[in-house]
Parts: sequence; C-alpha cells; structure tokens
Amino acid sequence: MSYLGKSYHPPGTAPGTLDDRKRGAIEIRLVDYDGEDYVERTLERAEDCTPYLDRVSRTWIQVNGRPDADTLRSLGRLFDLHELALEDVLNTGQRPKLDIFGDQLFVVLAMPVHRNGSVVSEQVSIFAGPDYLVCFSTTDTDPFEPLRKRMRPPSTSRLRSQGIDYLLYGIVDFVIDAAFPVLEEFGVEIEQLEEVLLAAPGRDAIARIHHIRRELLLLRRMLWPQRELVSRLQRDEIELISDSTMPFLRDCYDHCVQIIDLLESFREMSASLLEVYLSSISNRTNEVMRVLTIISTIFIPLTFIVGVYGMNFDTERSPWGMPELGWYYGYPLVWGVMILIALTLMWFFRRKHWL
Repeated sequence: MSYLGKSYHPPGTAPGTLDDRKRGAIEIRLVDYDGEDYVERTLERAEDCTPYLDRVSRTWIQVNGRPDADTLRSLGRLFDLHELALEDVLNTGQRPKLDIFGDQLFVVLAMPVHRNGSVVSEQVSIFAGPDYLVCFSTTDTDPFEPLRKRMRPPSTSRLRSQGIDYLLYGIVDFVIDAAFPVLEEFGVEIEQLEEVLLAAPGRDAIARIHHIRRELLLLRRMLWPQRELVSRLQRDEIELISDSTMPFLRDCYDHCVQIIDLLESFREMSASLLEVYLSSISNRTNEVMRVLTIISTIFIPLTFIVGVYGMNFDTERSPWGMPELGWYYGYPLVWGVMILIALTLMWFFRRKHWL
C-alpha cells in the first residue's frame, strides 16, 4: 500500500470535474426489492435501471470496478448525485467521511484487503436516498454477495423488511468487519516473527518488522476516521436514519472500537518486536564476546609462559640463565604446566557459570 494512495486532479482544476480517461471494465448490478418482491439482475448500462425507479420499492445499484466519467454522469442524472461527491468517487483514496446533501447521504469507506502480503485499501462510496442506494466499489469482484444472499429469502430477511437505512448499515458493517480477518493475519505474523527473533534473528526479520509497522500505520490511517463516521451516523439528527436502525449502528460503533483497540495493540507489539530484535542481537554479540574473552583469558598465562621460555638465556654464559632449558624432561614439563593452568581456568569459569 502506497503512502499517498490517492488519485487527484492537477491543481487549479474546477470543482466537480470528471476525468474522461478510459477506465477498466465495470460491473453494474441492480437489486430492486420490498417485503414481497425481489429482482436481481446485471445491467449493461446505467440507464437500464430507469424502469425500476418508478416502482414503489427500494433500489440498490452496485457498481464494481473503476467507473468511467460517462457512467458517473448517467447515474448522477438518474439519482441527482452531487458533482463534488461524484468527483470523490472518481478520485479514489479518499479519507473516510460522511457528507449530507439535502435528503441524500454520501459516505466514503475504506475496506482493507490483504493481498500478496500487503494491505490494499479498496474505496467504497455510497449514495443513500429515501428509496435508493448507489454503491461504488473499486474491487474487481463484487464484495457484497453475502448481503444479497441474506436478502433472497423473503421470510427471514431483515434487509428486505427494513428501509434503505438498514441496507446502508449492512454495507457499513460489512466494510468495517472486513478489518477483523486482516488484523488476525497480522496477529499470526507477529507471533511467528517473535519466535523467529528469539531463535535466530537476521536481516530478513528486521525487514519484516519494518514492513509490518508500515502496514499497521497505513491501516490505522485508513480505519481511524471510520469510527468518527459511524459516530456521526448515530449522533447527528439524520432523517434518513430511523430509530429502529440506531441499535445496529451502535453495535457497528462497538466493532470500530474493537478494531482500533486491536490495531493499537498490534502496533505496540510490532514496536516491541524491534526491541526484541535489538535485544537478541545484543545478547548474541555478548555471547560471542564472552566466548572470545574466555579463550583469550585462557591463553594469556600460556602466552606468558611461552614468552618467558622463548627468551632462551644460556646458563653457560650467566648464572642467571634458565636451567630448565637443559633439563631432560623440560619440554613436556612446560606443556604439562600449561595444560594444568588451562584446565584450572576452565574449571574456575564453570564454577562461576561463565561457561
């Protein structure tokens, strides 16, 4: 995930400008429903939804992919969507927010997706009116199939019996809950990385630590504003939101709080991983230095003995010479003394628990 992650017009561009560049393929799905009837179909063009707008029902338009300017203009004319909001749909990477245009709500959400070892932010833009909801998702495939699956049974579907505000809640709750599996993967990765750091820390481990910290930072920037967004949905006096939907929005806010708590916990754990890495490297260096120090300490007296007897003062020329140089067993005797000193030092180090 890039640090910027936002597309934008050049400075000086007029507000509400829609870029006419060609985009990728999109999918437009329509769901028209009420307590009795349910219609679901795929549209070739945005204008194909016109026959359903005059019905006494609720209409959900789902656009998957990055729509072109013509599709946005068509939907804007059909549902009277504000031009500034359409610009935010086109320029993805927006900060999660809530705007109110008369009796219409415009909601921008960030849905985290773990893809190829990195977190990707998929923008979900929602226009909600009294009897319609238009949703744009930057994902190539439709992420809200589980919601439609819940809507199809006529007798057990709360989504069918409630108003558009409950469908809005369902989509917002779905996007927010998408953070739980992403955070769970981070938890597993942090736990595995901690075991690696304690066993054999290396350069790959420190690279993974920095990657995790960067991803969590960007995830925080993505998820933190959504808590305020849900808080506004239940706090502000919005005519579109009915009293029966308020308890569900409060539950959605609780999920936001849980996600932020998990995110902050994982950020603290990732920061402690760096401390564990530095501590492991320091302990490893101290262990190496301890072994080298012990070896040097053992050889210091041996080197002293070898140095003394390497002077080779002759007793024939001076009475202060080395008589041991002429002994028959002088050489093995010196070796015996050196080995005895080394063994004594090793015994002493073990007794002090230095070995």
